[in-house]
Amino acid sequence: MRKRLTAFMLAFLMPLVTLFSMWTPMEAQAAVGTTFIVHYGGRTDNDYTGWNMWIWEEGFEGTAVDFTAEDNFGKIAMYQCTENSSRIGFIVRLNEWEAKDVEADRYAEINGNTVEIWVTSGKEAFETTPPAGCEPFDFAASEAERLGAYDAEGALKLNVHYYTYGESYDSVQCYAALGENAGGTYPIVETDEYGAEYHAGFLDYEKESIVKLSMSVNGVADTKYVRTLDISKAKDGVLDVYTVEGNPEVWYSEEEADKTPIIVSAGFEDTTKKILFKASKAVDTSDPRGEGAYYKVTDEAGKEYPIQKAWSESGSTVTDAYIIMDEALDASKTYFLEREGYKGCKVEIAGAFSSEAFETTYTYTGNDLGQTYTDEKTTLRVWAPTATEVKVNLYEAGEGDCLIESLPMTKDVQGTWVCELEGEKHGVYYTYSVTVDGQTKEAVDPYAKAVGVNGNRGMIIDLDSTDPEGWADDKHVTVPNNTDAVIYELHVRDTTIDASSGVENKGKYLGLTEKGTTTASGKKTALDYIVDLGVTHVQIMPMYDYATVDETKLDTPQFNWGYDPKNYNVPEGSYSTDPYNGEVRVEEAKEMIQAFHKEGVGVIMDVVYNHMYSAQNSCLDNTVPDYYFRMDGDKYTNGSGCGNEVASERSMAQKFIVDSCVYWVNEYHVDGFRFDLMGCIDQETMLAVRAALDEIDPNIIILGEGWTGGTSGLVANEQTNKRVTYKVPGVAAFSDDIRDAIKGSVFDSYDNGFISGKDGQEIGIQYGVVAAVQHSGIKYSAYEKTTGSWAGDPGQCITYSSCHDNLTLWDKIYYSAPDATEEAKLSMNKLSAAIIYTAQGVPFMLSGEEILRTKPIEGSNEFSHNSYNLNDYTNSMKWDTLDDEKTADMLEYYKGLIAFRSEHPALRMTTTEDIEANLAFMDVEQKNVVAYTIANSPNGEKAKNIMVIYNGNEEAVDLTIPEGKWHVYINGEKAGTEVLDTVEGTVNVAGISAVVLVQEGANVALIVGIIIAAVAILAGVGIFVSTKKKAKKA
Repeated sequence: MRKRLTAFMLAFLMPLVTLFSMWTPMEAQAAVGTTFIVHYGGRTDNDYTGWNMWIWEEGFEGTAVDFTAEDNFGKIAMYQCTENSSRIGFIVRLNEWEAKDVEADRYAEINGNTVEIWVTSGKEAFETTPPAGCEPFDFAASEAERLGAYDAEGALKLNVHYYTYGESYDSVQCYAALGENAGGTYPIVETDEYGAEYHAGFLDYEKESIVKLSMSVNGVADTKYVRTLDISKAKDGVLDVYTVEGNPEVWYSEEEADKTPIIVSAGFEDTTKKILFKASKAVDTSDPRGEGAYYKVTDEAGKEYPIQKAWSESGSTVTDAYIIMDEALDASKTYFLEREGYKGCKVEIAGAFSSEAFETTYTYTGNDLGQTYTDEKTTLRVWAPTATEVKVNLYEAGEGDCLIESLPMTKDVQGTWVCELEGEKHGVYYTYSVTVDGQTKEAVDPYAKAVGVNGNRGMIIDLDSTDPEGWADDKHVTVPNNTDAVIYELHVRDTTIDASSGVENKGKYLGLTEKGTTTASGKKTALDYIVDLGVTHVQIMPMYDYATVDETKLDTPQFNWGYDPKNYNVPEGSYSTDPYNGEVRVEEAKEMIQAFHKEGVGVIMDVVYNHMYSAQNSCLDNTVPDYYFRMDGDKYTNGSGCGNEVASERSMAQKFIVDSCVYWVNEYHVDGFRFDLMGCIDQETMLAVRAALDEIDPNIIILGEGWTGGTSGLVANEQTNKRVTYKVPGVAAFSDDIRDAIKGSVFDSYDNGFISGKDGQEIGIQYGVVAAVQHSGIKYSAYEKTTGSWAGDPGQCITYSSCHDNLTLWDKIYYSAPDATEEAKLSMNKLSAAIIYTAQGVPFMLSGEEILRTKPIEGSNEFSHNSYNLNDYTNSMKWDTLDDEKTADMLEYYKGLIAFRSEHPALRMTTTEDIEANLAFMDVEQKNVVAYTIANSPNGEKAKNIMVIYNGNEEAVDLTIPEGKWHVYINGEKAGTEVLDTVEGTVNVAGISAVVLVQEGANVALIVGIIIAAVAILAGVGIFVSTKKKAKKA
């Protein structure tokens, strides 16, 4: 729901002030106070509902900003800079990261008191001067209206009383915002005995409960914490609050106010020997009593630890300084920092987590985390280096009051705790009770191999007992090169839940093991259908244990895609026939994988190591608080757009991800992984995963989304983003380049692409055809979406036009080509498919794309672009559509394309050098036409030459082709491995279609010639006999 805004706030709008981190002392620069104004327009659907800005000052946390005004260009959002950055970053997004207008992060230079830009939807470049017919925003008038609200009738009058220790207020700014609405800065009114007073007025405040307040001194926020003011404390519409520099506490009377300075925050930095702290009042680190004499560090038992010195890098009198201890402190204990004349605080451990000292001391190198099971005993080992006590709790069942006993665990090497359980323990459920900083939390073992219902308790399991019959003979299904793969994305429930599937175990792992399933009319469905389609791999959307389906209520229809991880090393229980019994889901998941393997189909697992459903209540955070997630002060960073992100760059987080992938490969025989939001994972971790899997089978596929879902806490040059794919060999990324060139931006339902007649998409199509590798035929200077190439080889490029995200291909065509005939829309779908399956790289599609899959929203005439939690009506595969003639025809076209690609290795080249040497784009006069040839029979190709032509125009085009006879195998109507036509000199390419022609090699040409001649002779004989019979009758 869009936030409610008052009339005066439409005039001057600023988000909640971005607060500086305690870890980075800064000096004020001219950027503070600069107003950033964004005009956003040009949406082809003219629908701005839900669209907003995500804005951050470079080096600082971002915040959401609504569009709350408009002009003839479009919508307007405003933000006031409060930090010391030279650039301001922004993203135009839909709601909470459902989509982005363009994928790239964009930046505007801060070069004056006001920075104003004009952003056109779908275009990465933006204007810094008004486009024709547009005017700059009237900032002065809006500012006057905002500041006048204090004196307006019926306004909430906020009086902010503020005290600084220097008692100088010339450089102090007051920022206030009503609830979650935009706010603004307010000038000083007067000074008195308490300090300075500031006035802010708010209209229509009755439905709000709080005002958010921030104070800045010399352009820097005085505390990283937002002060929250309780409106119910107001008397007769007047709210008086009293605050003190650097202290986040708020008082509602002068008598209560406490001006005693405090240690606002303290935490280890790089090592447990070094404490960085922030004081509300500056301290003098050059004091002759130095050497830390003013300070005291104690643990929870009151033991004091010797301090070497207190010092600061930036001067003697500072608010940010360091305490250096005589020796490094034990990270498993809780510490407190005090200073004479100041109120003290707890020392946070998180700052030391990434330090070399912590990593060296506590990185566990063994391979026995979790359970080590035998019939005689089970050993449990958990990594909890900051814990003071760990117990293991044994239960009879996965839920309920059934505790058997709690046993102490013994602290062991490298931060691990261990406990040996004598006797046969298969089927016993367990958790850990981990005590950190005096607080005990119950945690599921992060390395649990089985769990009870809803994943709230782990289960000790004899994994061998879950192996299906013949499991020892089950082998990985791989292809020699990534480019030989054809990947089909499916959801376990989607695929079989509809009544038309003919499947008995609907929505279950076992449903995908069933053979012989058909629709009522006898059409193949589910497993048989997938095999018949000809794909090499299925990519299964999250099948690990996720949090957003209640496994105790499976009689009630529930749906979720599953991008909400709870237990990474356990299959999801709602897909099993018995989620209460921990071993059932394990066995049935194996049976599903085995069934695909028997049919020669590999299984790629969709994994979400970038975030968890809930960080604070996760198995990871409950064992080592704050270690596994990136944080900015006391807040989680949000590169995932889901509220948190895993700190993959830390050694034990990296180990967890690597160990998890290896486990799924070894125990479940998984053949590949698709990494969700791979941009949130650091490159070193992705390379570590690749190296570990190479030791098992180098043909295991790794692919991922080369972007983040928000502003990540991971340093940009360490992210595994699409643009650095070449730096992580053996890891592929999705090509949004060819996706958007084919069908238009996924962030604008009505934006069209090459297949629907949009001009200027030829370079984007060419870019995709060569699988994003460097190629001399691409005019990179004329391509706006991406700078240069990004793939090191074609196997690193996933070529696709649809996946589970956004609209299905058919729904996108519906929105972007509303006036097209159904015949034209079908042609668009076929052209999209022809591009995908004749381009270099790794072809990928959403299940059902080939049968015109659609996602209608129940009770409306709309289609879903984000069906992650919608019902089966929207998400299920409707198998009975196979009875429709146009659907059946589309399916045959896809099958033909896949078969043709399989038969022609030249479409599956494996090196950049081969593509450069053998693929050449043809000079074409007509716009919206892309044509190219592949010569020299590369990659074991039997044909002499291949020519591919895409025509995005409604009208047919005639193209001159190289000399010789060419056999047509693919046109706008049919595709396959049989010759459809033979042409010379020119070829006619129908509107909105592709044509693929082949010049056969000598032997192939001879065979084809003989077949054609034989067919002609037989046809002639038939005509002769038929004529004689007719003559005889006559």
